[in-house]
Amino acid sequence: MPRTILLRDWLNRLFPRQHSEQEIAIEPASADASFRRYFRITLDNGETRIVMDAPPEHEDCRPFLRVAALFRDAGVHVPEVFAQDLEQGFLLLSDLGNTTYLDVLDERTAPVLYRDANAALVDIQRASRPGALPDYDHALLARELNLFPDWYITKHLDISLTPAQDTALRGVFEMLLANNLAQPQVFVHRDYHSRNLMVIDSANTCNYPANPGIIDFQDAVYGPITYDLVSLYRDAYISWDEQQELDFVIRYWEMARKAGLPVDANFDVFYRDYEWMGAQRQIKVLGIFARLCHRDGKDGYLKDMPRVMAYLRRTCERYGELRPLARLLDQLEDRQTQSGLTF
Repeated sequence: MPRTILLRDWLNRLFPRQHSEQEIAIEPASADASFRRYFRITLDNGETRIVMDAPPEHEDCRPFLRVAALFRDAGVHVPEVFAQDLEQGFLLLSDLGNTTYLDVLDERTAPVLYRDANAALVDIQRASRPGALPDYDHALLARELNLFPDWYITKHLDISLTPAQDTALRGVFEMLLANNLAQPQVFVHRDYHSRNLMVIDSANTCNYPANPGIIDFQDAVYGPITYDLVSLYRDAYISWDEQQELDFVIRYWEMARKAGLPVDANFDVFYRDYEWMGAQRQIKVLGIFARLCHRDGKDGYLKDMPRVMAYLRRTCERYGELRPLARLLDQLEDRQTQSGLTF
């Protein structure tokens, strides 16, 4: 049976329409890079709700529920869960609106929006404890890195690495992993960026802080403290000059130290960890964007690849240990140009 029919049947059971023949209005709200879909429904009283449609053969709603409870207990603004049908893969959630951080970020709004994002991130990290979420361990971090040779290099560029190039790439991977795993461990959202932070109407905050509303957290783990920060400030969808980025990161670092989080007391050391964590994420994201295009037919992410690559190049060119990857990127770019490939 089509999932749209299953969804409407579920909603009809939740909201019996005893005095109206008109069906509940259902409209697409958003989709993400997985099999999940989101719909907005309008109730008889004019209020709206979000329905998550997560096909059970592909997605599991239980991590979403678990992380939502953890983050809510931390005091941040996540969707409230009004109803659930785990067998069919449906959740009924509060509506955090249509306006993402990305929609409104500019030089005027950024200081306040990012201040709130920093504060929410600190609250999440302060609530961290081992064992509550899966570990962001060596195996998971390495699996993410391998998306780059498997999907970006092999599938997207149609290039096969030489043994020497592969050895150089693997050497950089191991250095990044050693740094990432040595960092203090906290709760990690894993996609804490401008598309997953919502600007909330102050009249719709209930008992929660206004901004940001936080979504798409179901893949949260327990891992490196700089991961979400670099997701936020080396965002695949919006970028800032490095002096502005430094200012944002310093403001987080000061807030985190005041809150007693285990950030390094030396900002230079902290910023190095931030950049090396960023390199891991950027390598992963390039692989994911390539996979979304070539496996899933979602080519809209290709336009954001140059921004992600620019972040990665900047870091690899700054640190001697990572320059083998910078040289490899040069070689791949040269081969791509010579072969006339365009994307």
